[in-house]
Amino acid sequence: MSAGTAASTPAPSAQVLSPRARRLAADYLRRILSARVYDVAVESPLQPARSLSRRLANPVLLKREDRQSVFSFKLRGAYNKMAQLAPEHLQRGVICASAGNHAQGVALAAKRLGCRAVIVMPETTPRVKVDAVQALGGEVVLHGDSYSDAFQHACALQQAQGLSFVHPFDDPDVIAGQGTVAAEILRQHQGPLDAVFVPIGGGGLVSGIAAYIKAVRPEVRVIGVQTRDSDAMRRSVQAGRRVQLDDVGLFADGTAVKLVGEETFRVARQLVDDFLVVDTDEVCAAIKDVFQDTRSIMEPSGALSVAGVKQYVARHRCRGQTLVAVTSGANMNFDRLRFVAERADFGEQREALFAVTIPEERGAFKRLCELVGARAVTEFNYRISDERAAHVFVGLSISRRDEAERLARQFVRHGFATLDLTDDEMAKEHVRHMVGGRCPLAEGERLFRFVFPERPGALMRFLAKLHPGWNISLFHYRNQGADYGRILVGIQLPAGDEGALREFLQSLAYPHVEETDNPVYRLFLR
Repeated sequence: MSAGTAASTPAPSAQVLSPRARRLAADYLRRILSARVYDVAVESPLQPARSLSRRLANPVLLKREDRQSVFSFKLRGAYNKMAQLAPEHLQRGVICASAGNHAQGVALAAKRLGCRAVIVMPETTPRVKVDAVQALGGEVVLHGDSYSDAFQHACALQQAQGLSFVHPFDDPDVIAGQGTVAAEILRQHQGPLDAVFVPIGGGGLVSGIAAYIKAVRPEVRVIGVQTRDSDAMRRSVQAGRRVQLDDVGLFADGTAVKLVGEETFRVARQLVDDFLVVDTDEVCAAIKDVFQDTRSIMEPSGALSVAGVKQYVARHRCRGQTLVAVTSGANMNFDRLRFVAERADFGEQREALFAVTIPEERGAFKRLCELVGARAVTEFNYRISDERAAHVFVGLSISRRDEAERLARQFVRHGFATLDLTDDEMAKEHVRHMVGGRCPLAEGERLFRFVFPERPGALMRFLAKLHPGWNISLFHYRNQGADYGRILVGIQLPAGDEGALREFLQSLAYPHVEETDNPVYRLFLR
């Protein structure tokens, strides 16, 4: 496919580079052209996503870095860095901190170069990545809940054991190794090219790609993509300084970085044209999109760029533009597919959820069903709880997001009070599985939603910290096959315990949201 197959709608142009930015790109171009990566890496294919291209009316090409031997681009930067270490440093060994993909790259490079590799990984790392590192001969040390925690521990081990540190992103040699991805893209596609979409964690991949593209074809836009709960680079560029996040999302673990690198921030700030943020549902839908075109399953971070392409096209309504998405990795924990499949329809805007209130009288439920008509029903939950009104939890298949709004208005016009829950996280994660839980005994209940790393002892840590004088009036936990767990908890506090509650929440250090005022809770559970 070429960009000339359809009339192109104007989209934002690439930024005009300052002399300083041009010098920066030129410096990295020299590093990238001399990078040593092909002892371990292959030139990954640039593959048309035919189905997605038709749907979006824009040619979309996938740069398949998931096709590397470790199923990720990370071996490029790791090997380039290690291949340039002095022999005496290699003999002592190397150490790194990684959420998994960089770890495999370092382990493979160490095996090829014949040196020891100590790999510090967060305890939330998917088992598939831990097993892969160990299979390559890496010595795995599990520590902390995020990359930042693992990094601090790796620094301590480096000093104690005299090892050479191989940073996953904040190193010019690592950045140059990742930049070879862009060299391949421009060699493989020499025709019209409008934008390249790149996932961002610490920023090594986007920095290398942006540096090469801006040095060779500065008119091509480079767009970084992050998740809403791990957008440290976007926030840092907006603030003009590196911003450290208090918490990071655990779903896209490969890009869960609290603080981007100094060098990657310097490069991305000057050379990346724009930053997009996507949510979990959009990422799940993108995983499905890639599967439909390639029959390959991306890890969440590996599908970020595809989610960014879809958002970009919807926002700018562009047609006929040639867009490249770097699919950066495929180290997916198989059990996580359960969650991905469940949430993909929301990301594709193919399922809508509603809370519909109907009078508790004969024929009312039938009238509601008549309004639904022939539309596919994904969920109907109802339990009698009041003599005058019934609250029904309804899931319906839709083809576009605005259908949910139209359906809600239709229900209201026919006398049924309706709440659109399609974007309500608590409704999607918990309440749909708990409808009918009202109880008059739950007086004074406070409701909280927690996210915690799914590992042995995490649940008991939560329960052990609860004050013995507090009553748990509601508790919902559902294993979703992911590397994090979610709990919905109702707590009845004695008078005067508000301060103790604040101390409990602070000491627990798990991300949490109070949902006591959530209208879904008040309709179905209060």
